[in-house]
Amino acid sequence: MAILTYREALNRAMVEEMEKDPLIYMMGEEVGHYQGAYKVSQGMLDKFGEERVIDTPISENGFAGIGVGSAMVGLRPIIEFMTWNFSLVAIDQIINSAAKMNYMSGGQFPMPIVFRGAGGVGGRLGAQHSQAFESWYAHCPGLKVVCPATPKDAYGLLKSSIRDNNPTIFIESEVLYGSKGDVPEQEYTIPLGLGEIKRKGTDITLVTWSRALGFAEEAAVLLEKEGISVEIVDLRSLRPLDENLIYESVKKTNRALVVEEGWPVAGFGAQIAYLIQKNAFAYLDHPVERVTQMDVPMSYAANLERMSLPNATRVADTIREMLQ
Repeated sequence: MAILTYREALNRAMVEEMEKDPLIYMMGEEVGHYQGAYKVSQGMLDKFGEERVIDTPISENGFAGIGVGSAMVGLRPIIEFMTWNFSLVAIDQIINSAAKMNYMSGGQFPMPIVFRGAGGVGGRLGAQHSQAFESWYAHCPGLKVVCPATPKDAYGLLKSSIRDNNPTIFIESEVLYGSKGDVPEQEYTIPLGLGEIKRKGTDITLVTWSRALGFAEEAAVLLEKEGISVEIVDLRSLRPLDENLIYESVKKTNRALVVEEGWPVAGFGAQIAYLIQKNAFAYLDHPVERVTQMDVPMSYAANLERMSLPNATRVADTIREMLQ
């Protein structure tokens, strides 16, 4: 095992794939000479040159559209958004072009494109730069949506996303780039749609993904001291979704809590709650609950930002109530 940061794991995955396949290229703001806004593409310009690591103007709609067009004619682009907040400028290209092209062309135009970049709350970045958009993109058929929480998962899932012939929304938590973890030195991939039990337990199933995994793990440690055993399911990807992993865990624990960084209204956790009550209702001893970001725009003030986000205390308090 090597100890890599989240950003290093992403970098390694892209470099390895680009070394194998000359059709893969990367495009986005500051990905080349600046080495990436979050240094994810560090060293890639020197290695692959300006024809394959392409700096763009501030023009998300433009370079996203170029990526879609190039995928239609056989290239395999990796399009980096400096932050997923900026993807809103390009959402027409993502939703109306990338997601639908293969279907509307009757299979004539596969869409092997990865849209990736920083998502979620970054830390005192204000309301316009502190948004978790995975539920928006998961709403749209034709897109795959991936949200890794660890360096190991980031590496394996990004390689699978690059190799996939479908458009993939790859959302990297902005606050996880510096986090470290074990990454096998030998090459591997993680299939999209395969979740993982990050912690085994018997009293309640906690379903989560991306940064919220940290809140879940902190809460589980707190509750373990009280004799409460929490099982944590990390979905890793939302589309495709590892439904059976969720159901098997709920059948064992008889309770389910979903923890997500996004807003509550129409959040992806609501879809998970629906699926659990539809397909595992007979096993539930309590209604499915959710812990989310507060239903407000994110504040710039650090204390209000902390209050708005999910945290271990909120998660633990909700679990205690569910077990009464």
